[in-house]
Amino acid sequence: MTHRIDATGSNVPIVRVLDVHKSFGAVEVLRGISFDVAKGEAVCIIGPSGSGKSTLLRCINGLVTIDRGEIFVALHAVHRLHKDVEMVALRKDVSIVFQQYNLFPHKTALENVMMAPIDVLKQPRREVEERAYALLKKVRLSGKEQSYPGELSGGQQQRVAIARALAMRPQVMLFDEVTAALDPETRKEVLATIRQLIEEGMTSVLVTHEMAFAREIADHVYFTDHGLIVEDGPPSQLFAAPRKERTRAFLEQIL
Repeated sequence: MTHRIDATGSNVPIVRVLDVHKSFGAVEVLRGISFDVAKGEAVCIIGPSGSGKSTLLRCINGLVTIDRGEIFVALHAVHRLHKDVEMVALRKDVSIVFQQYNLFPHKTALENVMMAPIDVLKQPRREVEERAYALLKKVRLSGKEQSYPGELSGGQQQRVAIARALAMRPQVMLFDEVTAALDPETRKEVLATIRQLIEEGMTSVLVTHEMAFAREIADHVYFTDHGLIVEDGPPSQLFAAPRKERTRAFLEQIL
């Protein structure tokens, strides 16, 4: 995968995670995580369940507060944000897509995509509706605008969730195990949508168990275990010739 940098040629990180620690009660979930993501880069985080991957994404998005360390996303010092208005500004710039689609069942696909820009960002309905139609077309759901979540397959619902995240016009997309609940066929549809976004230059951080996909689309891969980054590198190196025994053991189990 060729490394993408922004149009100015700058390689300044758009996401900076510095020595982040997080505990839930006595359980240390993140034990000093640091990494950067450049603008336009795709980063994959892999590792066993319970290694802190999903918590890390929630910290970047400000959904979980950190105990120690610093997180910067674009112009936001996430670790210092407390007010609702600050959080709204952050969520405009960094969107997260979860394993569970979390769509509103009583709203159509179109309404689900339109809600946040209208209700949170107070943008004009006509402009948002136009954008929502375009985004549903982008995720290959033209004709499903008036369908309710219950009328859509899991893969279609997940693609509505991606369109909804894109409706905020974020600078960074976070994907948290977005294919984990899907069957192989619908999984393929969702991965194709994410691949297209990455090829278009969307800065993306993905927590995933899809190793073949990570190898194909990532600029950089981080292997985490017990709240630490054990090893990181370009996918060609990390998957083909891991340096650490723990990484090798993990990859042998799942590849």
